[in-house]
Amino acid sequence: MSPIVTVQDAVTAFADFIEPTAAELDAIEQEMPVILADVDLLDAQIITLDRTPTELDHQRIRRAHRRVLAERRALANRTAAAMLPGGAA
Repeated sequence: MSPIVTVQDAVTAFADFIEPTAAELDAIEQEMPVILADVDLLDAQIITLDRTPTELDHQRIRRAHRRVLAERRALANRTAAAMLPGGAA
């Protein structure tokens, strides 16, 4: 039988790396509109899981899907503009 030892030293050795960096937080902040649009789309889809979707449900899902696409396009444009030299798009 082998003894059970704790691995706390191995786990806490990387404690400084557990928190997100400033760059990671900035990236999350840039992507937040897309994340919120995805959440709205999921909410619209979840509502229709346990019942037959009405025309209003279909409209809500289409609207949420268009918002997701618009936010992803805006994020892609912002990212591309940031990568271009001189900041011109």
